[in-house]
Amino acid sequence: MSRSKQPQVLKIDPPQEIKFKGPFKDVVTSTLQLTNPSEKRVCFKVKTTAPRRYCVRPNSGFVESQATVNISVMLQPFDSDPNELLKHKFMVQTMFAPDAVDDMEALWKEASPADLMDSKLKCVFEQPEETPQTPTSTSDVMGTPQGGESGSELQSIMEECKRLQSENAKLKQVNEQLKGQPGSSGDGQDLLSQQKRMIIIFLLVAFVTGITLGYILS
Repeated sequence: MSRSKQPQVLKIDPPQEIKFKGPFKDVVTSTLQLTNPSEKRVCFKVKTTAPRRYCVRPNSGFVESQATVNISVMLQPFDSDPNELLKHKFMVQTMFAPDAVDDMEALWKEASPADLMDSKLKCVFEQPEETPQTPTSTSDVMGTPQGGESGSELQSIMEECKRLQSENAKLKQVNEQLKGQPGSSGDGQDLLSQQKRMIIIFLLVAFVTGITLGYILS
């Protein structure tokens, strides 16, 4: 009659799952901790169902009595089918080490199945949490009160421009009429000076309007 397998002598942390937290565009490392509470030295070997996807260091060795060994399990960058990831599993295989070991590979090949202690762990892949982005409206950027004040100021400036344009047109008309009348050169000069002043004011208002519009649109 064949002997049944022995219970795992090592304390494995985590005991059932190896978690990998994304994003998975770079190497993601998880740690296994093997602790030997017994009075004997234990040799171990780490196996996986997807050897091309992982790099394990160290993947085999010894855990001395009352000692702990940390195993780094490195998941390589991937963009795989989620169904394939569900098949990824690990197994920590151990046995009590003989007094002298010359060839570790030969030791495992010649080991009796009854001497082996196995612990299986499944892989869990956690996607990073996405931070919700709140859409920013124009009113949030510029501020509602500021936007309202700018709109009122712009409307006042546009009305002032229209008024100056109307007065400038009237002055041009009167000036043309005075040019055709004798003895009206003095009045014509006054009107011309007034017209020039109105043109300068109109240009200044237009300049201020342009600056205000540029500020609001930016």
